[in-house]
Amino acid sequence: MGKLLYWIVEIIAKIHNRLLMLNDAYEYNFSDKELHFLIIGALGMAMIFVVHPVFKWLAKHGHVMVISWIYVFTMIIVITFAIEIGQRVTHTGTMEFADIMFGVMGFICMFLVFLVIRGVYHLILNAMEHWLKK
Repeated sequence: MGKLLYWIVEIIAKIHNRLLMLNDAYEYNFSDKELHFLIIGALGMAMIFVVHPVFKWLAKHGHVMVISWIYVFTMIIVITFAIEIGQRVTHTGTMEFADIMFGVMGFICMFLVFLVIRGVYHLILNAMEHWLKK
């Protein structure tokens, strides 16, 4: 997972450098804040056009738990990064990707346990429902 995070950061850095190069090459002279406004705004809208139909389809087909998981997983990523950045700023700890990975893996492992318990619960409910119909 560490390699994945570093790979993502590397791709973002390359995209960032490319956008700065385009800004300079075409002499738009956008400030860093203006570039963030434009790029993040456009990225957010692109994500809406992809995510909304997917979530609509998932909800229509009864997969609300998947939507919940995606939302919570995203929030866990944001929270773990915020904690690590906070530790660096306040000097209350060291900022490490390993901490982020372990936090995310903790959520994934606990969610898998939850899925097993939920699966057994639904299995029992379905068996009881089937048994009561006889």
